[in-house]
Amino acid sequence: MKVTVVGAGAVGASCAEYIAIKDFASEVVLLDIKEGYAEGKAMDLMQCASLNGFDTKITGITNDYSKTANSDICVITSGIPRKPGMTREELIGINAGIVKSVSSSLLEHSPNMVLIVVSNPMDTMTYLAHKTLDLPKHRIIGMGGALDSARFKYRLAEAMEAPISDIDGMVIGGHSDTGMVPLTSHATRNSIKASEFLSEDRLEQVAADTKVGGATLTKLLGTSAWYAPGAAVSGLVQAIACDQKKMFPCSTFLEGEYGLNDICIGVPVILGKNGIEKIVDVPLSDAEKAHMQTSAEGVRKTNGLLDV
Repeated sequence: MKVTVVGAGAVGASCAEYIAIKDFASEVVLLDIKEGYAEGKAMDLMQCASLNGFDTKITGITNDYSKTANSDICVITSGIPRKPGMTREELIGINAGIVKSVSSSLLEHSPNMVLIVVSNPMDTMTYLAHKTLDLPKHRIIGMGGALDSARFKYRLAEAMEAPISDIDGMVIGGHSDTGMVPLTSHATRNSIKASEFLSEDRLEQVAADTKVGGATLTKLLGTSAWYAPGAAVSGLVQAIACDQKKMFPCSTFLEGEYGLNDICIGVPVILGKNGIEKIVDVPLSDAEKAHMQTSAEGVRKTNGLLDV
């Protein structure tokens, strides 16, 4: 199992670290455009191997895609990160060119890859990959919902003063501050609905805090978060690599599902060795359906800025 991560910045390096620590891949290739940067990150991570007990080989490469050849899974984290006050949509001009170039180079050397797109605005970058690559739709995945759902569960546990292992919850829709659709109607604590523990107002506050989860961290850190995003990516990679058939909300190309067409947006999917193996139809409340439609309109507006 060979995994390539393009972009050796904070998110990419964290992703490579979590994949290595889980010890399911034989090799992780970390590629970056900055001379020596990926090599340095890889060396630092490999010096953790004996301490953290993993045998995954991590290789750092400067802009040589031939070294990524025959990767089973490729992850694109490259692009400029958010700064305080920026929306994910504001990154489109620069990141679209990066994602288009990187994804084409990866496909040239790994025609059988499953591609995971992390670069923002993620839903639009995933849509761009669908429109420019000759790959079946089940092999192009956008990572956003797994991260947003982790942030949702964190806020639910905080509100209920409960251990996070008790909590289950999911966020669908667009990966943006306004586009996320936290499914409060489905959130549970050990199978008991969250609404049994929290008032409607408190649940609405949890949903609102979840939506600005990334912006909150960007304001505090001065740049985008990296620990949780890296962990979320590693979860998707492991589900595919180990054929786990796990359910995650991921951005995928829809053809009528959830009443949407010709759009990539977050919905629950089953991940296995083929990538997206099934799109799961979850019943939504009337409010959630309306939010999903509004979210899709926002994603389409951003897609309209693409040159495809």
